[in-house]
Amino acid sequence: MRPEDLALLNVPGSVTLHDDLLLVDVARPDPEADAYRGGLWRVPEDGPPVRFTFGERDSAPRISPDGTWVAFLRAAGDGAPQLYVMPTGGGEARPVTDLPLGAGVPVWAPDSRRIAFVARVAEHGRYGTEEGVSAAAEAPRRITGLRYRTEGVGFVVDRRQSLFVVNALADVPQPVRLTEGPCDVDSPGWTPDGEHVLVSAPRDLDGESLHTDVYAVPSGGGAPILAVRSDGSADHPVALPDGDVLYLGTEFSGIDAIARNLGLYRAPLRLGGDGGDGAGAAGTRLTEEESVDCEALPPVPREDGVLVAVRTRGAIELRLVPSGAAGTPLEKLVPVLGERARVKAFTTFGERIVAVLSTPSTPGEVVTPDGPLTDFSGSLPGIRPLREITAVSADGYPVHGWLALPEGDGPHPVLLNVHGGPFHQHGWSFLDETQVYAGAGYAVVLPNPRGSCGYGQAHGRSVVGALGTVDADDVLALLDAALADPACDAERVGVMGGSYGGFMTSWLSARHGDRFRAAWSERAVNAWDSFTGSSDIGWFFAEAYCGPDPEAQRAMSPLYQADRITLPFAVVHSEDDIRCPVEQAQRMFVALRRNGTPAELLLFPAGGHELTRGGRPRHRVQRFEAVLEWWSRHLS
Repeated sequence: MRPEDLALLNVPGSVTLHDDLLLVDVARPDPEADAYRGGLWRVPEDGPPVRFTFGERDSAPRISPDGTWVAFLRAAGDGAPQLYVMPTGGGEARPVTDLPLGAGVPVWAPDSRRIAFVARVAEHGRYGTEEGVSAAAEAPRRITGLRYRTEGVGFVVDRRQSLFVVNALADVPQPVRLTEGPCDVDSPGWTPDGEHVLVSAPRDLDGESLHTDVYAVPSGGGAPILAVRSDGSADHPVALPDGDVLYLGTEFSGIDAIARNLGLYRAPLRLGGDGGDGAGAAGTRLTEEESVDCEALPPVPREDGVLVAVRTRGAIELRLVPSGAAGTPLEKLVPVLGERARVKAFTTFGERIVAVLSTPSTPGEVVTPDGPLTDFSGSLPGIRPLREITAVSADGYPVHGWLALPEGDGPHPVLLNVHGGPFHQHGWSFLDETQVYAGAGYAVVLPNPRGSCGYGQAHGRSVVGALGTVDADDVLALLDAALADPACDAERVGVMGGSYGGFMTSWLSARHGDRFRAAWSERAVNAWDSFTGSSDIGWFFAEAYCGPDPEAQRAMSPLYQADRITLPFAVVHSEDDIRCPVEQAQRMFVALRRNGTPAELLLFPAGGHELTRGGRPRHRVQRFEAVLEWWSRHLS
């Protein structure tokens, strides 16, 4: 795969199913237009998919409970996505919303007429709400709390996310705003009687809290009712016919929210108007905290249990939590599909189960437990397989990861690519970076060191207060295991990574620079002290991982070891990244250049933390070209 082959990626997103109607949205990057294109496709049980809509960017299809309507999001040009509906039998789509900042994913009510969704609402005078007032001419923002920005959005203190309900079938649909206040609400879901919409929101509806609970909002208007009080977080609520509610959550106190396994919970749904006191019920964890880490996809109840997506050893598998479960460990969850793959979305209708599944060779296909239904990625050239490898770290701990080899006998130059997070994982899914680098002749090593998810919560939390210790040992152990393969050239090794992977790249360059010819550190955390104040999550994330002691934070900051870095070093960042702000790159670049290190700064205009995955298509191609040019200089 070459950088220009990015235009060949067809990436399915979400699926919706009713009887024999199966719809999926498929997006593709268009570097020539520097935009993303996409539409809805109908997937028959037999035969190729058929285009269902023809908008510029259509996504998030949802079929009404009675099967007669499809709601979806449509965007064009630089416009925000708006809600549309159309008959399932075909016909013209008509708009339901025209909101200044767009609409969120539609959720049908049981009556197949009303739709709930969330949308951001701007303060008057901001974001184009006042004619003739540009962004530069807006009044100053008065900020009194810590959670005032969010990566991928920007400022949120003046455009909170609210719950709306709209009668989509009305002659003139009029969205009704149901929540206001100092916090965002998310993950709407209807109660079976259609009287309430469940949402996830910060505790006490306080925008500062890291804790989230489930609230029930009367669909006809009224104050939110606390329905479930969590032990930490509660998201993706699903109301059950028996009066209970399922949700995904974690358990933590204070700001210690990092590296926590997401579990499935069940709680009685207490509503003040139904005889409850509105105090919020406590949930029972149905999955074991240590071994089960759910992906943040809404759970789907069935007669025999609940379907959830679970992160495990590089895979995201669809598993069934059996009825009557309580604290059930991973080995007792029934595998449904997704072994050595990543479940990206799933849905059911009756006994039928459908999912979008990514594998190392495809960004996604629509599948059932019996096999694939689509071949959206048939035109991708030169896909290289992943080979699972293991190692033993310096303290005897087992390490797991993958190796992708290019064509030919080798020995090939080697790229050690460390993932972000750190509570994330490399694994059994398509990664365009791996394919482009292998296609250019590099062996690619993909480690999941301690700190990663998918190996138990203790594995993920083992780097708390210890960044750059056992995780660095694990990364080097897996690299050594890969270099034992004669197809890998131990004399030509480069290290690279983004976010936490950029941190590890900087750290290894300082501590083990003799192992590498050069380094590529992208959107990195380099200094925890300034990250605390400049990042949207820094106010809690830095202390949660490093502790409150400033000296301990400095000891875990690669910037303060920059004088030990002598190898050629690329510092790569996007100007509008607020997760790992650009000052992290600038401080490292200046320190390296002042020390005489051959460092370069590659700075992308605008763009955020997700440049490599969802940035402008042209920037993604240009970045690939820059990566390959860098390594051709230093590993040839």
